[in-house]
Amino acid sequence: MNLTPEQIAAAQKANLETLSGLTNQALKSIEKLVELNMHIAKQSLSDSMSSAKKALEVKDIQQLLAHQAEAVQPMAEKIMAYSRHLYELAHETQENFTKSAEKEFQAGQKKINALVEDWTNNAPAGSDAAVNAMKQAIASATNVFETSQKAVKHAVEVAQTNLNNATSSIEKTVKTAAKTASKTSTKK
Repeated sequence: MNLTPEQIAAAQKANLETLSGLTNQALKSIEKLVELNMHIAKQSLSDSMSSAKKALEVKDIQQLLAHQAEAVQPMAEKIMAYSRHLYELAHETQENFTKSAEKEFQAGQKKINALVEDWTNNAPAGSDAAVNAMKQAIASATNVFETSQKAVKHAVEVAQTNLNNATSSIEKTVKTAAKTASKTSTKK
């Protein structure tokens, strides 16, 4: 069973298109990450300048403590929002790569099935055992891929749940700490 030059050229073209698609997806993800980081850098600079101006207006320790307590919660919320954005970007990128991998695997599986079917139809008499072994190997490979995909999807779901729980817990802790700091600074 030999491949023709046309089949080889078609396979190379398909592989090049796949590589191009994956590269474009990676570049889009990098672009989104750069945009997010630039936004955070600009916002942080603005917040720092505003905080510095307020700090220069402080006249006593109570005002300083109030200023610090005031700054804690928004900063923690921004850190959590940044973490969520990073996670969402990573999740989106992983999803796109997974879809591409699934698409390529399915296309490859169709090609292999067609080759096996062609080979089966042209196989010499008495080669039933070899044909069945080949079909079993393909079925096993498909099963391994599908099981791996399910495991990856489950791991992503668990990570998302854990991130949501951690975010919620940290936000509650920060709010409690900010309230406590605020009460402490107003009592003095």
